Amino acid sequence: MSLSVGVVGLPNVGKSTLFNALTNRSVPAENYPFCTIDPSVGVVPVPDERLDKLSEFSSSKKVTPAVFEFVDIAGLIKGAAEGEGLGNAFLENIRSVDALAHVVRVFDDSDIHHVEGSIAPVRDIETITLELVASDYNAVQKRLDKLAGEVRTGDKEAIAEQEVLERAAEILDDGRMINEDDSFTDKDFEIFRLLGLLSTKPMLFVFNTKTGDKPEALVDAVDYANEKNAHYVVLDAALEFEMSEMEEGEKADFRGEETHGLYDLITAGYKLLDLITFLTTGEKETRGWPVNRGSTAPEAAGRIHSDFEEKFIRAEVIGWEDLLEAGSRRAARENGLIRTEGSEYVVEDGDVIEFLHG
Repeated sequence: MSLSVGVVGLPNVGKSTLFNALTNRSVPAENYPFCTIDPSVGVVPVPDERLDKLSEFSSSKKVTPAVFEFVDIAGLIKGAAEGEGLGNAFLENIRSVDALAHVVRVFDDSDIHHVEGSIAPVRDIETITLELVASDYNAVQKRLDKLAGEVRTGDKEAIAEQEVLERAAEILDDGRMINEDDSFTDKDFEIFRLLGLLSTKPMLFVFNTKTGDKPEALVDAVDYANEKNAHYVVLDAALEFEMSEMEEGEKADFRGEETHGLYDLITAGYKLLDLITFLTTGEKETRGWPVNRGSTAPEAAGRIHSDFEEKFIRAEVIGWEDLLEAGSRRAARENGLIRTEGSEYVVEDGDVIEFLHG
């Protein structure tokens, strides 16, 4: 299961700087558009204090956190959906990710060129939104053209798909993202996924500011996000990059107490993908495993190894806090805290699980 968040936005808003801070990898971040041509992928660990506590409990030799991917995608510009700049290639890169982190510049710096010549976050958000919408509108229209023949024959599935896509086309033609409309069903989204539509992806705004500044542009950006009921975080990408090799205690002194910088972004991205973490612990390793919310015990077992899902028999489950409070796995078992669950069990965040399989 590949779990990825694409980092998108206009050129020179801080995407690659943020990506470098997230992954501590070196990707181009020079001050000019299109310096990042091919997307770079970084595997990012999810902060989880439960792992250290369970590791101490089990005297584990190794601790492995849950992870997911951030993908650094080169900057879009106005007209990308029509092939402007490197638009078509960038839109294809966006198509492959599960969710979007839209970096929006709210800081002013005369040394860093803005492609529009001024700082206006709402305008920039709408520029990216319209490119995603335009790309989707073109894809929907092409599919509707191909369906026309099947619809004329009375094919029921084609007629049903046509109805869904015509509704989507109306929303897109109005300049809105499909994910802004909550009337579509899971079955409808399966159609959208097959078409690779971009405006169906969950989105998180990352307002890139300078620590200590509270510009009017940031107020405008936050107001816009609140009006849209959108997820957002506020951070200083340049500062986070400078601090990427510091210890956590040192970072707090630089960053201040108002935000947790990358911690906020990583946890928000994890939630945006609608992921939870189940845990395994023992002398060899304590590990966090990401799964989609609503996953069953066999599906969770499959995250460890595909054979575990196929040959699943049962799961022994206990909440991580209950395990720590019991003092030992043996005591937890004697006190009836460890439950035996079957294939219908829906995994909860923080479950410590042992799987029995054939």
